[in-house]
Amino acid sequence: MPDQPAVEPAQRGLRLNLLILSIVMFNFASYLTIGLPLAVLPGFVHDTLGYSAFWAGLVISLQYLSTLLSRPHAGRYADLWGAKKVVIFGLFGCLISGICTVLAALTLATPVLSLTLLCVGRLVLGVGQSFAGTGSTLWGVGRVGSLHIGRVISWNGIVTYGAMAIGAPLGVMIFRSGGLLLLSVIIIVICLLAIAFAWPRPSVKASKTDPLPFRAVLGKVYGPGLILAMGSAGFGVIATFITLFYRDKGWDGAAFALTLFSVAFVGARLLFPNAINRYGGLRVASLCLLVEAIGLFLVWGAVTPWMAKAGALLTGAGFSLVFPAIGVEAVKKVPPQNQGSALATYTAFMDLSLGITGPIAGFIMSFAGIPLVYLLTALLVCLALACTLRLSKGSVAASRQ
Repeated sequence: MPDQPAVEPAQRGLRLNLLILSIVMFNFASYLTIGLPLAVLPGFVHDTLGYSAFWAGLVISLQYLSTLLSRPHAGRYADLWGAKKVVIFGLFGCLISGICTVLAALTLATPVLSLTLLCVGRLVLGVGQSFAGTGSTLWGVGRVGSLHIGRVISWNGIVTYGAMAIGAPLGVMIFRSGGLLLLSVIIIVICLLAIAFAWPRPSVKASKTDPLPFRAVLGKVYGPGLILAMGSAGFGVIATFITLFYRDKGWDGAAFALTLFSVAFVGARLLFPNAINRYGGLRVASLCLLVEAIGLFLVWGAVTPWMAKAGALLTGAGFSLVFPAIGVEAVKKVPPQNQGSALATYTAFMDLSLGITGPIAGFIMSFAGIPLVYLLTALLVCLALACTLRLSKGSVAASRQ
């Protein structure tokens, strides 16, 4: 993606944020199609279709696997086609997923066909989300200029988690009112509206030069990607296991701890939109990883519920800016026409981290107990901090030469 001119001073502040939101809202739409059926499909597969918990979990996991595998392709095609086309392509993928879900709701009499349609829909949804998410970030950067890439990534994350937070409970309400058929029809309507709004929007030019091959891009961004993967583990263990941690301690209030984590995550991005531009990505990432590690140590050593809640809040606040702060450094390592591939490959490290954190942490928990998971994850985040500080020193040394 070619470097676009930065917006004029009159567009800064509120107008700049509104311009970014007018683009990343398409990622909000794609994540809403993920969030709406998220809490519904496992019960539908298990209770309505009569399949085991394994198949119920597989239907959900297929989307994440598909997202992980298609991320690099989404970035490559964003560089080749332009971000707008990639976003629209991704929204069509979400639309096809909704159609598959409609067909699954209409074929309940043949459970194997219904399950197959759900699986196909989830695979297509994963591709659609990776294209819509990567494309909307690059489209936003193309509209406001690469100077504001950290702000665009931050807003993209806010709408992502906002859509998931809204979508899950809303999906349960819709399902109770009209079943899977009504839910899937609403998903289709959301996709059609998003496509209709995206189609007339101004696009940004695609690169006319040949992009770097995936191996070359991976070689340039794997350092920031590994830091992101280690930092993401903190998010994974809080989101996945804090409920079990509270149950193991005999405490109530795990849901409130998750709320504090989410509020801190979104709040930090809203309160510090210019921190990355002002202080640099590596400095911000170093401070954030330190805060995240302190939060995880607090959870590990918690002797009261409020100590664990404070740890969850600090973990959310710390992890909040890790992705955009390190992401800014990742895209700097490649030419402008390869920013799409770099960002998508970098994001895939977080997808991979969240995909393997659950099984590995679950294995450790089964042998050594739940608290140890938080200690080990805190140490892993400390390792990410050490790598970030080393990368920062290398960057300073290079700038002096």
